[in-house]
Amino acid sequence: MLFRMSALDQIFGGEVDLAFRRWQRPTVKSGSTLRTPMGVLHIESVDEVADFTHDEARRAGHDDRESQLEALASEGTLFRIQVAPGGEDPRIALRSAPVDEALLSRLRRMHARRTWTQATLAIIDDQPGVRAPVLAAQLGREAKAFKRDVRKLKELGLTLSLPVGYSLTDRGAGALEALE
Repeated sequence: MLFRMSALDQIFGGEVDLAFRRWQRPTVKSGSTLRTPMGVLHIESVDEVADFTHDEARRAGHDDRESQLEALASEGTLFRIQVAPGGEDPRIALRSAPVDEALLSRLRRMHARRTWTQATLAIIDDQPGVRAPVLAAQLGREAKAFKRDVRKLKELGLTLSLPVGYSLTDRGAGALEALE
């Protein structure tokens, strides 16, 4: 479930607590969370609805019911999603965490299954801001698999997504140095 930055600003600013989507089936569940550029977003409820009120449209960040209707997809079942800020993204704190033996052991285990971790960290370090398909091709990999692996490293606080490409965090640079 994607939100534009303007919608995230409103949610994290306390101005918006609802969203409406038309889906074939919901892509989020009640009680789940989403990580966004603004922080963690808590999905409090997901309900199939037949319609919504003017007030609900305003709670979703629209001026009125009509503007909310215009913003919705024309096909699919209508769902009302109640959202709330859920705190800071935990990966942010990881970025400045020290490189420890637990992290290095995990990276070595990941590398033992498929030898990609060190090469991925190294190419991002050598070429920050380069598009994933370009980096993947240089490693002889498919872009989709490369991106999936970079997300694994991001979960460990080792990489950052840039507007284009990636860079290493201080923790990522430290991990690469320790692995070499």
